[in-house]
Amino acid sequence: MDSSVKLKILLADDEKTIRITLGDDLQSSGHDVQTVGHGDDALRALERTAFDLVITDIRMPGADGHMILKTAKQIRPETEVIVITGFGTVESAVDAMRQGAYHYILKPFLNSDILICVERIARLRCLQEDNRRLKDQLGKVVGVENVIGKSRTMQDVLKTVRNVASSSASVLIEGESGTGKEVIARTIHLNSDRRDREFVAVSCSALPEGLLETELFGHERGAFTDARKERKGRFELADEGTVFLDDIDDVQLSTQVKLLRALQEREIVRVGGEKTIKVDIRVISATKRDLRTLMSESKFREDLFYRLNVVPLILPPLRDRNEDIPLLVDHFIKLHAAPGREYEVKPEILDVLMGYPWPGNVRELENSIERAIVLAGQGRFLKKEHLLRLSDQFKTTPEISESLPTLKEAVMKAERDHIIGVLKTTGGHRAQAAMILGVSRKCLWEKLRDYNIEA
Repeated sequence: MDSSVKLKILLADDEKTIRITLGDDLQSSGHDVQTVGHGDDALRALERTAFDLVITDIRMPGADGHMILKTAKQIRPETEVIVITGFGTVESAVDAMRQGAYHYILKPFLNSDILICVERIARLRCLQEDNRRLKDQLGKVVGVENVIGKSRTMQDVLKTVRNVASSSASVLIEGESGTGKEVIARTIHLNSDRRDREFVAVSCSALPEGLLETELFGHERGAFTDARKERKGRFELADEGTVFLDDIDDVQLSTQVKLLRALQEREIVRVGGEKTIKVDIRVISATKRDLRTLMSESKFREDLFYRLNVVPLILPPLRDRNEDIPLLVDHFIKLHAAPGREYEVKPEILDVLMGYPWPGNVRELENSIERAIVLAGQGRFLKKEHLLRLSDQFKTTPEISESLPTLKEAVMKAERDHIIGVLKTTGGHRAQAAMILGVSRKCLWEKLRDYNIEA
C-alpha cells in the first residue's frame, strides 16, 4: 500500500481484546484509529468525525452494528463499513451488504484478514483519487508505452491494446491472478473515445449472486427490505463509458442469463422494477480460468462467452516474461520509496528474482518490493531474505518444494479433505455438514468455492 494513504478508522466492539489488538495493528499500519466499546458511543463519534472506514461488531451494548452501518452511510455515503460478528448467518450477511457494507467477517478472525480488507479500501481510495486526477487532465491520453514490459509476449499484448482501444468491441482478458488485467483494461479505456467518461470496475467474485445483480443493474425503491430509495447500478453509472467485469468466471448461471440480455440489447431493468433503461457501454471482462473448460462443464454459457470474447487478449504470467522483472523492480521501487530515498537490488539477487516462478505474478512482485523497502531501514540495498521469504526461496528448488509443502498448504489440504469427508457422511447435505463442521452455511459455501469442491 502507498505509504501516504492514511485512513481515519472507527473500531466499535465490546470485546476489549479485539479493540486493543486490532486497534494496535491498524495503528501500526499507519492509520488513525478511534476505538469504542458501546454502540451509542459509536453513533456519537460518527456525528462528530468524518471517518473513511468503520469496523463494527453486530451485537454490543446500545446501538447494534446494523444501526451503526445505517448511520455511517446516511451521514457520509463514501464511508466504508466492515461488519464483524460471532453470530453470522447468510441472511444477516446479505442484509449488511445490501445496506452498503464493504465486507462481512465472522469471528473468530485473524487480524491480518481485517488488515487485508483495510489495505484494499486504501488502494481503492488511491484509485478513486487517480481517477479524479485523470479526469482533470481533460481527456489527455495515457499511452500504452506506460505499461511496463519489453518482452515479446507483452509487446504482442500492447499491440492488441493499441488496435482495439479506438473501437467499442468487447474484450475478454485472460490471465492468472495478479497479472495486471485491470491495468490493461484501464489502458484500453484511457486510449478510447470514452476516456472522458466513467471507467466502472466490478469484482464479480466479491459479491454473492443476489447482490451482484443489484450491483450491476441497480434496484428500485422497495425492491427488498431497507431499499428506501432507488439506486443506480454499475451499468447505468458507466453510461457512455466502460464497464470492467473482473472475475467473470465466478458469475453464477442465473445471473449470466440476465447479463447476456443486457449485453445483447444494451438495456437493463433494475431489481424490483419494470422500466427498461438503455445504456451505452463498452464491456471489458477478465477471467482467471479458462471459460472454454467451464463451458464444457456447463458452468458458463456459450452464448455469453461469444458475446464477451469478441477480442481475446491473453496476459502472460510473470514467469513467462522474466526479462521484464528488472523493469518492474525499478518501477515498484520508485513507486513505494519515500521521497528522497533510493534503493537498489544487487545483480546476483536480481538473478534470483528472475529465476523465481512468482505464482502471484506482478502483484506478488510488487508486494515483495514494498515489504523489502519497509524492512530495509536506512540501508540502500534490498535484501534477498526480505524480497523472498524463506518459504518462497524454497520454491526456486522444485525437488524441495514438491516434497516439503508449506504449513499453509498442509493445513489447507487437511481442511479440504475433512470437508469432503463430512459431506460424504451427510450425503452432500450442506446444512448438516455446516453444523457438524461448526461453521455457518455461508462459511461452508465459501470454502466449497475456494477449494473447488463439488457438492
